[in-house]
Amino acid sequence: MEGCHAVVLVEGASDQAALHALATRRGRNLTAENIAVVGLGGATNIAKALARFGPRGRGLRLAGFCDAGEEGSFRRGLERAGLGSGLTRAAMEALGFFVCVADLEDELIRALGTATVEQVVAAQGEMGSFRTFQKQPAQLHVPHAAQLRRFLGTRSGRKIRYGRLLVEALDLTAVPRPLNGVLAHI
Repeated sequence: MEGCHAVVLVEGASDQAALHALATRRGRNLTAENIAVVGLGGATNIAKALARFGPRGRGLRLAGFCDAGEEGSFRRGLERAGLGSGLTRAAMEALGFFVCVADLEDELIRALGTATVEQVVAAQGEMGSFRTFQKQPAQLHVPHAAQLRRFLGTRSGRKIRYGRLLVEALDLTAVPRPLNGVLAHI
């Protein structure tokens, strides 16, 4: 990370994969731009990362996004890093930090629609696995989009692979707000 002038803080590897895929689709190479995308290994590590990279650390330009359930961790981390107090979601966005409605997979599924997500799953040869998953008793009365979202997290590495694949399938006029916001900020 030597030479970086900006850091995007995200919860994990699937978020990293999706952001790099979107940047590439938009003709950007974040590495060449000296922008690091750092997976935190969980939102609770935000304070440590902000201490390292933020105004009291290396003083780098910052941005990031998180799941809705982790908004409090991000807000507290930003406040502890000296980036504001009593931060609202709008104030967090002004700092370059965005919150997904549920999580990134939910954002991508809503942006693409379930039919397109199923096409991506089928192209990966996993439609049979998804149909079997849908027949499980716990999934019988779950909305289709929620089934897809849960399916993406059922096998190690699947969320990472689909983070990239779903971004590659996006219409660039329908990119979820958190991804758009982060790329615009950095």
